[in-house]
Amino acid sequence: MLTARTVARETISYEEVAEPVLEQGRALVRIHHVTLCGTDLHIWEDDYPAELPVVQGHEFSGVVEAIGHNAAGIRTGDRVAVSPMTYCGTCRPCLQGRFNVCRNISCIGCYSDGALVEVLSVPVDKLCPVPEGLALELAAMAEPASIAMQAVNRGRPAAGETALVLGSGPIGLLATLYLTDLGVDVVCADTEADRLELARAFGAVDTLLVDPAACFPDAEQAARLGRLTEGYGPGLVLEATGAPSSLENAIRLVAGAGRIVQVGISARSATVSMKDIPFKELDLLGSRNSLNLIPGGLALLARHPDQARALMTHRFGFADLQQAYELMRSRTEKVGKILIEMPAALGSGTGPETAFAGAPA
Repeated sequence: MLTARTVARETISYEEVAEPVLEQGRALVRIHHVTLCGTDLHIWEDDYPAELPVVQGHEFSGVVEAIGHNAAGIRTGDRVAVSPMTYCGTCRPCLQGRFNVCRNISCIGCYSDGALVEVLSVPVDKLCPVPEGLALELAAMAEPASIAMQAVNRGRPAAGETALVLGSGPIGLLATLYLTDLGVDVVCADTEADRLELARAFGAVDTLLVDPAACFPDAEQAARLGRLTEGYGPGLVLEATGAPSSLENAIRLVAGAGRIVQVGISARSATVSMKDIPFKELDLLGSRNSLNLIPGGLALLARHPDQARALMTHRFGFADLQQAYELMRSRTEKVGKILIEMPAALGSGTGPETAFAGAPA
């Protein structure tokens, strides 16, 4: 079978390797679709705490080709997404039920070989059946949906309250979708108007365009936010950009006794007031990975397939990975989720044929 291995910075090598052998407690999944995110770009650029060479691909879906003994009722031929996170189960976070921050955590496609291969062997307990009616290519986004759901859950949302989501990339948009499902009124902020237009389609009741060169919010935006929150500010703020100034804005804008969830990741440092956090008695929460929320992510995508499809801006064939990564890096186009169509998808009719590499989804 064919595999694509990132062997060095910005270098992919296609290699013929033997198909994996079925083992007890594992399944062989023929990969149909892989979606790419910022983490994939950083690994390809060799700017991530993962060792090269590695086969990338941690957001993926496929069809079970063979399966060892399992108690989950999954059968050969079932359509599945796969939870890529693995954890030890014995460290303190794991024993506290916080295995998403296991001290020995690993991730298929980041720290071990992943889904940019025709057939992948995975533990049976990582298989998540795809709901009937949900396209297999959309199911590949269950992992980012689970990340967004984890961030929302960390914030303890309450129906009827107003939440501010800073950043309308895929995670921010999926968080908006989930918050709206939970009965929360969501205001989205971003520096790009087209992302905010999409945020409204994901359920946002209002949007705020951020001018990076000016104070945020401006007077008119502050008045709108005040009207939506009875002058208190949002009770929940999700920071989904990783920009230091965005966390600073979150602390400044959130209501007293409010909650801030930091899900955007960056190595940069923020300047945080040592007054606002205690004076407002804020809950400042981090969010990483998810607590096995892939099934919930699949259900969210199944409830909102039109919004899920709107996240996909480009699709490439398996042979065109280099072009996909170069597009992500160049930022010459508006890029949401990039879909990689594996040979199985194009050969079985489960996904649409692509006329050319980089065709809009």
